[in-house]
Amino acid sequence: MYTLLSGLYKYIVQKEEYYIIILGLDNAGKTTFLEKVKSIFLGIPGLTPEKIAPTVGLNVGKIEYENAKINFWDLGGQKELQKLWKEYYNECHGIAFIVDSVDKERIEECKRTFENIISDDSIEGVPVLMLANKQDSPNALKVEEIKEIFTQIAMYIGARDSTVLPISALTGKGVKEAVEWLILRMKRNKENRPPVYKS
Repeated sequence: MYTLLSGLYKYIVQKEEYYIIILGLDNAGKTTFLEKVKSIFLGIPGLTPEKIAPTVGLNVGKIEYENAKINFWDLGGQKELQKLWKEYYNECHGIAFIVDSVDKERIEECKRTFENIISDDSIEGVPVLMLANKQDSPNALKVEEIKEIFTQIAMYIGARDSTVLPISALTGKGVKEAVEWLILRMKRNKENRPPVYKS
């Protein structure tokens, strides 16, 4: 009887736990995005842009959404740090890839980096959300332009859920909707990449 009650208790209090990795080139706005996510979903003031330093290693954020725990891993985007990204692929349930829509000079480098990520077999089937960041700038490439640039590597995306959404990590515009999009897709992808269960 104790085993049955214990099992039932665990079932009731256990929450699904998901891991999202935030990737992109350095200065794309990954940490600003994470700070805005925490601000929106936790109701706490995030770091102001002038206090955000380049990520060396990893920044972590956690929110709860519809009885699930969502963990964010913001990984440094400098070239020498990108080789460490693979260490997180097997444990992630979703990928948020941040594109600096203003940095047109590095858009080809950004495309190659994205291709390296999605062509890795260890994340096959994992939902991928590309975020066209800095849309608050008048010089930003529009979503349609970014889609056109990245269309040549669409074959690597395969049957997984993926989309490109406009955001401003600075103002928060589009951030909530982007996170909700990714959470819904991760939950739909449970068979392919089951969540972690913790009490």
